Amino acid sequence: MDYKFLIYISYSYALPIGTPLEKEILNRGYSVMWFSDLNDGKTALQGKNNILDTIESVVSYKPDIVLAATNDIPDFISGLKVQIFHGFNAQKRPEGDNNFSHFRIRGFFDLYCTQGPTSTIGFKEQQKKHPHFEVIETGWSKVDPLFPLKTKAKSTTPTIMIASTFTKRLSLALQDEVYNEIKRLSNTDEYKFIMVLHPKLPNAIKEKWKLLENKNFTYYNTTDLIPLFKASDIMFADTTSAIQEFLLQKKPVVTYNHTFNHNYLINITSAEAIETAFTQALNPSLNLTKSIEAFIEQLHPYFDGESSKRVVDACLTFLHKDKRYLKKKPLNLIRKYKIRKRLGYFTFKSYSKAYTLEK
Repeated sequence: MDYKFLIYISYSYALPIGTPLEKEILNRGYSVMWFSDLNDGKTALQGKNNILDTIESVVSYKPDIVLAATNDIPDFISGLKVQIFHGFNAQKRPEGDNNFSHFRIRGFFDLYCTQGPTSTIGFKEQQKKHPHFEVIETGWSKVDPLFPLKTKAKSTTPTIMIASTFTKRLSLALQDEVYNEIKRLSNTDEYKFIMVLHPKLPNAIKEKWKLLENKNFTYYNTTDLIPLFKASDIMFADTTSAIQEFLLQKKPVVTYNHTFNHNYLINITSAEAIETAFTQALNPSLNLTKSIEAFIEQLHPYFDGESSKRVVDACLTFLHKDKRYLKKKPLNLIRKYKIRKRLGYFTFKSYSKAYTLEK
């Protein structure tokens, strides 16, 4: 049987999440198409030959399974709605400041393919309150190309990857003192820096950091971070979710003004402490190494590079499962209207479906 899959995205950073899934789907001989509901994602998809350009073409495609790296999804698209996540839970904020948003249930998905015990537990708890969806732990497709892990050859000049979130009050990229210290260190010949910034950061900030380029500092305009992860010895970051992805290699991370003092991170609060922290990260203590290992066993305990396979298997199994034990999804009229407005999709059929309680 030929199954039709749709990979539904909004932003360019979702491409590395969908690409391993696309490969797995095609290897099985099934059909797969891409769709982005925002211009950033549409631009990133240019050059691919399996794109649906309009929401009308998506509806006509009639997918059996929709894999979404977004927070919500149009209810009027056919098929099983599956959340595959656009990142790990970055833990940017305290619980009282909506840190639980990673586990927010918006009422659009039938299945959550979780990344590891920490995310599975969170969504299982939510499932008790909102029993209209299923939760299956699969691992995360984006990190499949990271495995199997290979030991990086040691160099006399260590490579440090710099990554930053777009959140204004948390982004190290916006801190002049950090900029000046990295500028100084890049001219000492003691380190090599490779940098990537979140696509949502202002272009003026990206251009500012590009000006640092020299033989020891290279700026990359990419969302494909895994080759950079592999080339680096340590990471310097703030609260970006790239931290969790990088840690899967069991390599240390220095964070600047992270909200939490996690024992698996080396957190600093001033630019003057950067170089000392780099030295500490490049010579990690046994306690730090053990803390990193304990953290990733809960975050993503899959090191085989086959999470995409598990996702597709979970989707196909659940597609054919008797799902009458699930409750009906919430009506969600306001959110459904907003999605229709954003996509410019107003048909009598779409309205009638919006007013129908559905599984």
